[in-house]
Amino acid sequence: MKCINRFMKKSRLLCVVCIAAIFISGCSTEKIANAYDVYSNDYTMGNNTYTYFGSNLCVTNNVNYGTDQTHSQVAEGAGLFNIDTKEVLYSQNIFDRLYPASTTKILTAYIIIRYGNLDDMVTVSANAANQEESSSVCGINEGDVISVRELLYGLMLVSGNDAAVALAEYYSGSVEAFAEVMNEEALKMGASNSHFVNPSGYPDDNHYTTVYDMYLIFSNAVSLQAFQEIINTKTIDVTYSSASGSIVEKTYNNSNHYIAGTCEAPEGISVIGGKTGTTYDAGYCLVLLSTNEKGERLISIVFKADGKSNLYLLMNDILSSFGN
Repeated sequence: MKCINRFMKKSRLLCVVCIAAIFISGCSTEKIANAYDVYSNDYTMGNNTYTYFGSNLCVTNNVNYGTDQTHSQVAEGAGLFNIDTKEVLYSQNIFDRLYPASTTKILTAYIIIRYGNLDDMVTVSANAANQEESSSVCGINEGDVISVRELLYGLMLVSGNDAAVALAEYYSGSVEAFAEVMNEEALKMGASNSHFVNPSGYPDDNHYTTVYDMYLIFSNAVSLQAFQEIINTKTIDVTYSSASGSIVEKTYNNSNHYIAGTCEAPEGISVIGGKTGTTYDAGYCLVLLSTNEKGERLISIVFKADGKSNLYLLMNDILSSFGN
């Protein structure tokens, strides 16, 4: 069934931002019959035909589904979304606000890939290079000259907060200005229950999202071929120039255990890639793109797992029980 989860055959839920998107083209007093009907792919107003915002999305309510068949107690939020059949296959607190940690970098990468130039060269600032000691970094230094493309690998494979800041400054001039772009882009995607204050996911009370919003963000990101190529990369050698002009060579290894080969996906599931994230408040997080035996694309998300092993345990539970 389209745009709904298997346990809810008559849902007509659309978020406010989705409804607003319908009327963005102008004001009208014409009444739309069944305006909340998520089964409709389009509607006619006057001489124009419009597509519903949610017509290509998995839409559901806030009732958990499938949690009794998994080790759901090890995490606070999780979801499985079939983006080809548009079904929500597993739902665990998917509308609860949670800290995203470094899965934030999915949105950062999306903005840079879609609107930036991967061949542009970036001179690393002191602000980007000097991250907190506890931060995950890719090891760039002030004055280094490195391409946007290689910064993206440092961002997504080793989860470099330094790369995140360098990319934000490259695109918007500052972290604060880039955060405004992040929030604008999230709203365009319908992710109306999220707020971002930095490009890395560094802890902040005002930096949050939901499992469902992250599904919306990630589904947009994986529509970009360059994004998929990056998250599918196991290891890559990068070369750039230091402030003194000397050549710097580094190897970036993917922190995703499925891509790294340290965790095996369930039978019938092929993992394309994703993004990990970990902080004290966010717990262990993972956003994943896979395909099943039918070749259908799946987005699976686990937020705030209580440990790394349990993160992959629950992810495998969800994929093996509901993915095929």
